Amino acid sequence: MSTPPVVLTIAGSDCGGGAGIQADLATFASLRVHGTSAVTAVTVQDTTGVHAVHRVPTAVVVDQVRVLLRDLAPHATKSGMFGDAETARAVAALAADGRLPRLVVDPVLVSTSGHALATDDVLAVMRDDLIPHADVVTPNTDEAAALLGCSRAGSLEDQTDQALRLLELGCAAAVITGGLTEGARHDVLATRTGIHVLTGPDLVTSNDHGTGCTFAAAVAAGLAHGRPVERAVGDAGAFVRSCLTAAAGWQLGRGRGPVSHLAPTTTDSRGDSA
Repeated sequence: MSTPPVVLTIAGSDCGGGAGIQADLATFASLRVHGTSAVTAVTVQDTTGVHAVHRVPTAVVVDQVRVLLRDLAPHATKSGMFGDAETARAVAALAADGRLPRLVVDPVLVSTSGHALATDDVLAVMRDDLIPHADVVTPNTDEAAALLGCSRAGSLEDQTDQALRLLELGCAAAVITGGLTEGARHDVLATRTGIHVLTGPDLVTSNDHGTGCTFAAAVAAGLAHGRPVERAVGDAGAFVRSCLTAAAGWQLGRGRGPVSHLAPTTTDSRGDSA
């Protein structure tokens, strides 16, 4: 096997293994990129919820990133949960300096179990300071509404309009995931050249913990392999669907179970079908 591209994730740790850093690294391994990580917070959580959050000092987060940039320079970067606004601001400064290539911003606001993971000041920093430097921002419909200060998209037209409004924040591309109409799921990708609607079946399952992290990590992996954003987003959606399908019959934990990062990969390291 040839030397894989490197992807850096800057996010919180999920000790239950379903989301956060753990989901990112598992996704990277499945999609044949080498994962590196800077931990922003340690969460105490399981499938039933988030029980505590312990923030990593901003200086320690920045030190993790800087040492990795010197030795294992990433081909793409993914950001997720921030411990606080100070850390979010420090990461945004690195992005503004061009230190975080092919940046995918997953604006993590609430856990699958409903626990708030970002305060209003973190949201403001992501919106005003970080997203303008992103290659792709990947909110779900609730996160997009929070970023834009509007109601959750209730139709495909709303989802499309909000994806276009996210572009006005300065990012190169925005994809709003999780729109649901007539039994189908829609991800709407807006780029500077147009709108792309990616549609798949609505998969009803309680094992969906970590879908947002997995999707954003898969987009970053695709970008690291040199794929255009439209291909990276489409591949990421297919990968998440395979993860959901593979975990549908699992019985892990007492709450919302994780998706399966053991699912067959949808692409190999050259971008061909696997």
